[in-house]
Amino acid sequence: MKKGIIYKSTGIWHLVKSENIFYNCRIKGKLRLHNSKSTSPVVVGDRVNFVLDIESNNQGVIIEVQKRSNHIIRKSVKLSKQFQVIASNIDQIFLIITLNYPITFTQFIDRILVTAEAYKIPLNLVFNKMDLYSPSEKNEIKTLKKTYKSIGYKCFKISALNKDSVNKVSKLMKKKVNMIIGHSGVGKSTLINTISPNLMIKTSNISDLHKQGQHTTTYSEMFDLSDDIKIIDTPGIKGFGLVDIDSNEIKNYFPEFKNLKENCKYNNCLHLNEPDCAVINALKQNKISESRYKSYLNLIDENSTYRIK
Repeated sequence: MKKGIIYKSTGIWHLVKSENIFYNCRIKGKLRLHNSKSTSPVVVGDRVNFVLDIESNNQGVIIEVQKRSNHIIRKSVKLSKQFQVIASNIDQIFLIITLNYPITFTQFIDRILVTAEAYKIPLNLVFNKMDLYSPSEKNEIKTLKKTYKSIGYKCFKISALNKDSVNKVSKLMKKKVNMIIGHSGVGKSTLINTISPNLMIKTSNISDLHKQGQHTTTYSEMFDLSDDIKIIDTPGIKGFGLVDIDSNEIKNYFPEFKNLKENCKYNNCLHLNEPDCAVINALKQNKISESRYKSYLNLIDENSTYRIK
């Protein structure tokens, strides 16, 4: 039996790296995760045990998935009962954000932040395509950066084609498993190519019709870069529904609420319309972001069915 890490999962076949050698592996028929609603029992980043096929030197069968330290998960489609585990065993996430072409809405940002908080995965916000924005758009980015930096998130403004600009981000990636996430067309693959040009990952164009990115990365895949950097490149994500987070728990994953909740009149305050709510009072005094609070209400109200139209 061998031990390895999943580097790519395409449905039937899974690329496993073990002792610097790659093997194409299938899943043992009886292998299942505890929750059968997952779209796949094996994902990129999983640590697995596998055995080699007798008749092949580079093919095998995965017989066990080791316990995950964490994972990022989302609802597969609107109203779907199935969910998708995107990747596992992640050290940190880089959420790539563009102000337009495509637009990254704050509700999308906040949903991913809530999920990262729930699974205790550090997340960095990367505002890309700074070379393309007008002065007014740059001011809007400045406001967004100030909002998220004030609640504890590291924020970066970059142009993914500029090596010096990207170095600010790549320095944080050393000796870690880094997940890159965002909409199609925000520059995820371009960022990775700038860090490691020899990879030559295919990049996407923006659709003139919908002003959205066109999918070029269809499966999550891990890459080994210099400085012991591991990067998980993920397909562009259009919507992000929460999984396994109850409405009364969502407040725990908004960092700016944590220091205020002790001043609420009720211990179980949901920060909605309760009297003497410290969060609502802070909102009225502009001490917390209105857009963040709207995202919170959206999550409570729609119960994880949000999807960009």
